[in-house]
Parts: sequence; structure tokens; C-alpha cells
Amino acid sequence: MKIALFSHCAIDTITINDSKYEQIGGAACYGGITAKQFKFDVELVTKFGSDFPHKQYLSDNKINFENALSEKDTTKFSIDIVDSERTLTLENQCEPIEYTKINADGFLVSPIFHEISPETFEKIKNDSNFLFLDPQGFLRRTNSEKKIFLENTDVDLSKVNTIKVNPDEALHLTGSSDNEALRLLQKKGVEHVILTNKTEVSMLVKDRIYSITLPNKLIHDITGIGDIFCAAFCCTMLKEKDFLWALCFAGGATQAALDSKDVGLLKIPKKGSIETNASYFYNLIKYRSI
Repeated sequence: MKIALFSHCAIDTITINDSKYEQIGGAACYGGITAKQFKFDVELVTKFGSDFPHKQYLSDNKINFENALSEKDTTKFSIDIVDSERTLTLENQCEPIEYTKINADGFLVSPIFHEISPETFEKIKNDSNFLFLDPQGFLRRTNSEKKIFLENTDVDLSKVNTIKVNPDEALHLTGSSDNEALRLLQKKGVEHVILTNKTEVSMLVKDRIYSITLPNKLIHDITGIGDIFCAAFCCTMLKEKDFLWALCFAGGATQAALDSKDVGLLKIPKKGSIETNASYFYNLIKYRSI
């Protein structure tokens, strides 16, 4: 099976307490490598500059990408992490993504900072049979110091099958950050609406909210955790056609990544640990009607 993933590659400088790490990242890398753990072919639609240090890393992992090299330098972030909170600063922005028709089983759209225009998004939606959206990059803006904040944004969610938001993103999409946000996103036509709030994960499907709780353990590097979640959900949904298993595999991948206590792409878990955690979560799913 094949997944098409739309997102910029990035170079992240991650600061945790007094330690600093420079890593390649972005949803393109975290999501792409996670999808390979599920034995998917990955068609990566991205842009990066000649300064991107690990083009060979993508090739070695058999991730396909064409026309990715830009004359502009790669998108770069500085990321300061304290517990489960992080502050992002935009250091550089690469050129936008261009879209040409792709045949894939599913599309995962996860912009990190305005690399996907509304016009490009419409073209992607028109070609997709199944589309998962992480809207973070549509909502992000920068202040005078280039620090990232979110701004209220109207995103056309028609033809989007699944969306994942955190409370802050939900607030800037709908004006609400709780169950009402889930209902409002559902009314826009989204079939599976996922809200991740640190260790709590909820998903609205029809008139039921399903939820799992990740074990509350010491968190180290949270960069890319959402991208791992999205790719795991998308791949499981495409293979199994079961949203509950997809939720559990996404939670299982997230927990396995956090358990690793590794930094950057090293935290992407293997399929075995994901499956073990998914089975654990499947037996603990809670649900309620709304």
C-alpha cells in the first residue's frame, strides 16, 4: 500500500534543559519513517535546501521524493522543551510545496508552516480517497521575534476524513476547545475527529466519543510525537478499515516513542512495540454517547 505525505522537511535545534540537539525533522521525516514501519510505500511531497544534511537518510529508508530540492534553505526551527510544553521559533522558511497528481491509498497532509497553499490543498483533496489532516501549519504565525503562535483560521475541511487537533488548535479552528469543538469539526464534514490533550486522546465518530489514556510517565522529547501518531493512525485505518484499531495503534506508537526516551527520529518505534501497546489500549477503550 502507498501513502502520500505532504509536509516540509525541517532542521530542528532542540533544547532540553541544558542539552542541545540538532536533528532533521518535520512531519515529512517523522511521519514518513513511521509509515515505513507499517510496510507502506511512502511518496513524500516536500521541499528542502542544499543545507538539508540527510537526503541520503530518506533514500536509505526507501522514501520516495521528487523535485524536492529548493534553491532556498530548509525550513528550520529552534525548539525549547520544558516538561510537556515547548516553544517554537522559526529560523528559516523554505519555498512552498508544489503538487502533481499522485496515485496513493491515502493522503496525509501535515504542514509545519504555510508550505501548503489553499489552492494546493484543494488539489490534494480532489485526488484523495482518504485524507488525514493535521492542521498545525495552517494556523501558525510568527511574532516580531519569530516565535510561533496560533491565529484563528478558517480551513475548508470538506473531503477531509480524519483530523487531529490539540485544544489550542481546536480553539483557533472552532472557538471551542472541548467536546463542542469536536462537534463543530464534525459538522464541517469530518468523519473521525481526534483531540489529543497530553495523555488524554479522544475521538468523535458519529454520536460517540472514544477515549484512551496514555500512561503518565516522565516525558523527554515530544518533538514529532504528533506526526508519529498521525502516520500510525492513517496507515492502520487504510489497512484495517477499523477506526478503533487505528486509534489504538496511534496511541501505541505514541507511547512507544515516549517510552524510548530518545531524541529526534531515534524515538520512532518499531512495529512490534507499537502492536503490543495497541493491544493494551484496545482493552481499555472508553466510550460515551453525546
